[in-house]
Amino acid sequence: MSRSVTFVSALAVAASLAASPAYAQAERTIYASVLDKSGAPVPALTARDFIVREDGAPREVLRASRAAEPLQIAVLVDTSQAIDPYVSDLRTGLRAFFDEMAGRHEIALIGFGERPTVLTDYTHDRTRLEQGIGRLFPRRGTGAYVLDALVEASRVLRARDGARSVIVVITAEGPEFSNRYHEAVLDEVGTNATLHSFVLSRRGASRLDDAAQQRELTLAKGSRDTGGRREHLLTSMALGDRLRNLAIELQNQYKVEYARPASLIPPETVEVDVKRPGLTVRAPRVPATVRTSS
Repeated sequence: MSRSVTFVSALAVAASLAASPAYAQAERTIYASVLDKSGAPVPALTARDFIVREDGAPREVLRASRAAEPLQIAVLVDTSQAIDPYVSDLRTGLRAFFDEMAGRHEIALIGFGERPTVLTDYTHDRTRLEQGIGRLFPRRGTGAYVLDALVEASRVLRARDGARSVIVVITAEGPEFSNRYHEAVLDEVGTNATLHSFVLSRRGASRLDDAAQQRELTLAKGSRDTGGRREHLLTSMALGDRLRNLAIELQNQYKVEYARPASLIPPETVEVDVKRPGLTVRAPRVPATVRTSS
């Protein structure tokens, strides 16, 4: 057999493999925050700056741009008795967040003292969100239902089917009355939303019971795996700055598009990083949050 025939045959085999399902490439999209040492968003990054790995295997980054898709944000707020000392600062913090985000992004405000209650349904309207803040009061003699609220909010966001869904939880370290395990809650949250949590902590707080431990595990693991932030605040006066920083971060995220083999078996982990040293990257670490490019 001549060398030319062998070469043509090799090309034919390569083309056949590339066309087969096992070698076909699919595009995926993931949203990432890139922050400097002060916590400020880093602008003007390109596809060449990003690194994406699935189960440790590098993927080709095709495009990276500032995310333009509107956000759908469920803000879940503790309205149990435990939030009573913090209500004034909580309202101030929510106003700071809504001032930054309202107008273009849809936001819902949901309380979770006793059963989860919608204070303001999804809206762009800043006035309606302010009315929701006006309905925010601690319920005397009640505990929190953080995990129930997370499940309900996740299901609503999934039904709305937005490109960028976010859940923000603000809670105190009071009793938790949801009867749920963190694994089941994370199965709901991790499928479609990024979780950010802010816990108002008290020095010398009593040891957490089983339900409160499930809440802490959910907020810790959920924030980490979905690419969110989790913060314990020793003073509620810091809440306004933290929520304002979160709003700025969300509005400066990157949309990172990359190629991966069109395999029927999804990866177990996704890692997003940047080549520049000293920067922090927040992005989903579990494949359920990786969306197919439209």
